[in-house]
Amino acid sequence: MALLILGLVLFLGAHSTRIFAENWRQAALERLGEKAFKGANALVSLVGFGLLIVGFDQVRWDSPALWVPPVWVKHLAALLMLLSLVLLACAHAPRNAIKAKLHHPMVLSVKVWALAHLLANPRVADLVLFGAFLLWSVLNFRAARQRDRLAAAEQETGEAGRLLAPEVSLAATLRAVGIGVVVWAILLSHGHVWLFGVSPLG
Repeated sequence: MALLILGLVLFLGAHSTRIFAENWRQAALERLGEKAFKGANALVSLVGFGLLIVGFDQVRWDSPALWVPPVWVKHLAALLMLLSLVLLACAHAPRNAIKAKLHHPMVLSVKVWALAHLLANPRVADLVLFGAFLLWSVLNFRAARQRDRLAAAEQETGEAGRLLAPEVSLAATLRAVGIGVVVWAILLSHGHVWLFGVSPLG
């Protein structure tokens, strides 16, 4: 469990500077330069990710179960994962209306993913892993929305006037949603078993 926790601290910590240390982050960017800062951050993230994967694999089946999920919870989690994967696709697809509306679909995708896995997986190791990601995503989304409001207020009082709404395309939106649905269907059929050794509906 210690390895899992250390991995979470490193991985989520590297992605939390804009939540807890925005001023330090800006100072580090100015001092080190963007490439060096992002490189160091990526290295810490990679090490943390590797540790949390190894740590979770070591304890996932031996940690005690806290509850027995009913069958319908597995189906609810599967539906939540559909939403999560659509949000994930929208985070990377340009000019889609969902990203324009929600602003941070990647963080929302992680939030829904973590919630779905918390519902469907009852062990202590699951609570540690997915609970940590759920808490991080909630705090990250709140911090991001605060930055959005601050940027909008500064823009309205500046010379440039109000922020322009991003250009969106119905075709781009449908394409992003379609990609999310296809990935979800692949994972639901055989992909999740092949990648993680567990059936999402089993």
